[in-house]
Amino acid sequence: MSDPFRDEVISLIPPLRGYAIALTRSSTEADDLVQDALVRAWQFRSGFRVGTNLKAWLYKILRNTFYTQSERRWRTVQDVDGKLAAQLICNPDQEWRLVYDELLEALGHLSKDTRDALLLVVAAGLTYEEAAEITGCAVGTMKSRVNRARERLAKLTDFDLAGSAPNEPKQTASTVNGRPAFV
Repeated sequence: MSDPFRDEVISLIPPLRGYAIALTRSSTEADDLVQDALVRAWQFRSGFRVGTNLKAWLYKILRNTFYTQSERRWRTVQDVDGKLAAQLICNPDQEWRLVYDELLEALGHLSKDTRDALLLVVAAGLTYEEAAEITGCAVGTMKSRVNRARERLAKLTDFDLAGSAPNEPKQTASTVNGRPAFV
């Protein structure tokens, strides 16, 4: 017997996992985060109103779960001297991994609001409207946050958004197929 709610939730697992990887920076933690979010979604299934945006509802649950877990983790584990973090390091052996690590590092330097905006709109592929609904801000604010995040990431990674010379002012990124594009 087919359950439309279940089927749609299942179809959204891969993009949820992609967003979770960007938040956690770990595929293992991302899998756990997605599982926790899906358990909560199923537990509070009765709170979902049919006809509303299930995708935005699930992303909001995932995002809230991440920040709740982050707060708990921050309070319980302190790595003042960096010994624990040093044990988790593995040297990258491929160029793409270096670029990926640089991007993740740069994402860590963005404010929470701009990072969320960029990840929801660019990485997760949500529309500005969906992302604004998830974060509880105006669509114009979401567009502004995404633009600021792109510009800050470009600056942090020395990426030239407009193909200009290093000393020329940089322009903002554009859209592709009606969706915002990072580069």
